[in-house]
Amino acid sequence: MPHSPRKPSRRGILAAGGALGLTAVLAACGDEKADKNGSGSGAKDGGGAWSFKDDRGTTAKTDATPKNIVAFTGVAAALYDYGVEVKGVFGPTKTKDGKPDVQAGDMDISKVTILGNAWDQFNIEKYVGLQPDVLLSTMFDDKGTLWYVPEASKDKILKLAPSVGISVYDRQMTKPLERLLALAESLGADVKADKVVKAKKRFEAAAERLRKAAKSRPEIKVLVGSASQDIFYVSGSNLSADLEYFKALGVNIVEPSAAALKESGGWFENLSWENVDKHKADVIMMDNRTSAIQPAALAEQKPTWEKLPAVKAGQVVPRVTEPIYSYAKCAPILEDLAEAIEKAKKVS
Repeated sequence: MPHSPRKPSRRGILAAGGALGLTAVLAACGDEKADKNGSGSGAKDGGGAWSFKDDRGTTAKTDATPKNIVAFTGVAAALYDYGVEVKGVFGPTKTKDGKPDVQAGDMDISKVTILGNAWDQFNIEKYVGLQPDVLLSTMFDDKGTLWYVPEASKDKILKLAPSVGISVYDRQMTKPLERLLALAESLGADVKADKVVKAKKRFEAAAERLRKAAKSRPEIKVLVGSASQDIFYVSGSNLSADLEYFKALGVNIVEPSAAALKESGGWFENLSWENVDKHKADVIMMDNRTSAIQPAALAEQKPTWEKLPAVKAGQVVPRVTEPIYSYAKCAPILEDLAEAIEKAKKVS
């Protein structure tokens, strides 16, 4: 579960100038769209009306296939793999050294407008300037909360364009894969293209490989962790789409108790670094997001980390905690875990 963004306090995103300045910008944008489209109808050249029913049960509608698309970075990266490009993104996109974040996938981030690069960041003025046709994001709950759309300003943001939410909550990863593919197709992607067909076949083969690896090595325990300065998080296999799928394929995932998971709403157990050895594991999957401390840094910062049997054995692999839900990006996730299980020594 993407837990780390939940830790900071909520903060407003409006820049200097405040609500009055923003109101003026919104009004100007509305006038510009009306002038551009004729009576503000939203009609565009070419194509018929577009609609897509999302996982909130809401149907987003526009007069033509959206062109000015704004999306959460991971959704944009998935669409990119299907040949659909966006104008703007929000969410982890660029690292401190200016390189693409892991969640940006293969996108050329120099060609997109970054509306916010961290939790609670979303530049509404820039969003307005893009004249968005639609906003796309994922959802990590059953309340319809769009990921990385700030709570404090969501009402302003969601009034500007139709929105689509794809659920990655409490379902296996195959479902959001199907939904992102359907969304991409609705936006003009050729889902029968050779590249797409091959990627899906590779994913299916990877799933079968992982199933066989798990079946042949049931004794191998896989712990799913994430590191912050003060806390080591151990994820349960429920709720997260990737872990639910791994479990369905037979992977022996270390499970915190229900009581331990309760504080986080069922996502993960919080451990102090002194208690990081509470659970026995043969393979450790570690959160690969830039918000988490990576294993190389842990080796220098946390002596208790180096004492774990799986760490000593070199059996630590990345976990793509927020997968890019294209078949091309999810296939390697399954392949890498299968390889880790196939090669693992029993150390727990």
